Amino acid sequence: MENWSLITYYCAVTMLIIAYLLGSIPSAVWIGKKYYGIDIREYGSKNAGTTNMLRVLGRRAALPVFVLDFFKGFIAVSLIGIMRYDIDITSAWLINLKIMGVFAAVLGHIFPIFAGFKGGKGVATLVGAITGIYPIVVLLCFAVWVLVFLVTHYVSLASMTAGCSFPVFAIIYSSMEWSRVKDVSFSFVVFSFIVAGLLLWSHRKNIERLKAGTESKIYVWRPHDPAAAKETAQHSADEPDDTPDNK
Repeated sequence: MENWSLITYYCAVTMLIIAYLLGSIPSAVWIGKKYYGIDIREYGSKNAGTTNMLRVLGRRAALPVFVLDFFKGFIAVSLIGIMRYDIDITSAWLINLKIMGVFAAVLGHIFPIFAGFKGGKGVATLVGAITGIYPIVVLLCFAVWVLVFLVTHYVSLASMTAGCSFPVFAIIYSSMEWSRVKDVSFSFVVFSFIVAGLLLWSHRKNIERLKAGTESKIYVWRPHDPAAAKETAQHSADEPDDTPDNK
């Protein structure tokens, strides 16, 4: 890094700023206001994310939010791949820059400049961003998420289990003979442990509710009842905000 040229520093910083701005696109807020006439941050868990959209407005509203949040993270990190053409950027530093891009995109989702710095948890954006680095690892974690969710119907438990499996899959993937040519860096393995820890920390209230048996379940394939959802959402909005979003 000490041998980088000024233009390399400029490009790296610019890419990270772009990653933050992409992460700041408040898809849940814009879709909620444009098509449903509500600010999703005033309902349910008051977070601008996929899970809250699903709880309050149903699958039709939640699906585009997830897709947009996923791809804004994926694009933010994928754009940083352009830096591989800079002769000062080694393969290890390219991975490091992509990891920084992950943090920048997720930070943008949590504190979006385009929505008053009040967003969601950024899990969908995180998944999309990490997919831009090692998609195979993400697919394995997603398989864990789907399995746990289908069995328990707890989004929070599925997210935490998938997050804890992330460093396990990262280590296994990096140690496999056929993957060594992909240069799985030590920093990525460390990053995977940090992500797992942050996911557990951000879901600490969900853990308390799971222990108490009061955590809400979500049944994706049940018909959505807008009236009931709105009533539940309004009731939640009148209570203290202690129900964090999971996406």
